Amino acid sequence: MTGVIDVGGGMRGMYGAGVLDRCLLDGVVFDYCCGVSAGSANLINYQAGQIGRTYRFYHEYAFRKQYMSMGNLLKKGNYIDLDYIYSDLSDSVSIDPLAISRVLAFPGQLCVVATRASDGTPHYFTKKDVSKDQYDILKASCCIPLVCKPYVIDGVEYFDGGLSDPLPVDHLLSEGCDRIVVILTRPISFQDHRMERAKKIINRLLSAYPEVAEEVFSRHRRYAESLEKVIELQEAGRALIVAPDTCCGVDTLKRSAANLDRLYRLGTRDGKAIRRFMSE
Repeated sequence: MTGVIDVGGGMRGMYGAGVLDRCLLDGVVFDYCCGVSAGSANLINYQAGQIGRTYRFYHEYAFRKQYMSMGNLLKKGNYIDLDYIYSDLSDSVSIDPLAISRVLAFPGQLCVVATRASDGTPHYFTKKDVSKDQYDILKASCCIPLVCKPYVIDGVEYFDGGLSDPLPVDHLLSEGCDRIVVILTRPISFQDHRMERAKKIINRLLSAYPEVAEEVFSRHRRYAESLEKVIELQEAGRALIVAPDTCCGVDTLKRSAANLDRLYRLGTRDGKAIRRFMSE
């Protein structure tokens, strides 16, 4: 069984959008699709077969104040309005509806990673947790702490899946995947230690969620350990890492239409390697 992981990364998810659109164009079908944060939205669009839809979200809708803005933060307590993105823009009566019937008919499994706010542990949602006009698991997976309040599903609070399991290679192996494609949104050599430098203020802002704060600080270590395992699998011919050699000036919340377009084109170029890997 061949699985794919899209690690997300906010606006850098545009790279994954390009990679997965290339997979659709090349007829690549994965048996198991695991998305983290923005990667979950990328993969549900991939399962829907809607080429270009994810591109529109990053390149067009993300520049609307309803999508993310200080106004949202002041009025709703969320810099990113997840309900606007995954309900107002995605429901069946919206301007850009998700083809949910195609998602449910897609032969591969779906896994969406979120983090429980109560204890900082990962939760793995599946396709049974989505239905027509019900995409709360995407909102939970994309709920970035500090800029968003926790997202509540069935009385449980969740934050971004990248905090607890930023690169869920162990989960895919436990689910039976013997070959894995990993879509990163930063160069392989990138190491992020920015959160450590802001430890005091993060602890203060997340005082109600101490376990989540700890996950924020230790995320880079878990990511590095998982990436090392993926590199070993790649050397053994069991994995393929698809990663940009540059982020084109795009970061988690940083928007530039020209740079986003460059990142997407880079993804469509690099994604060509997946068809070759799948045929080996």
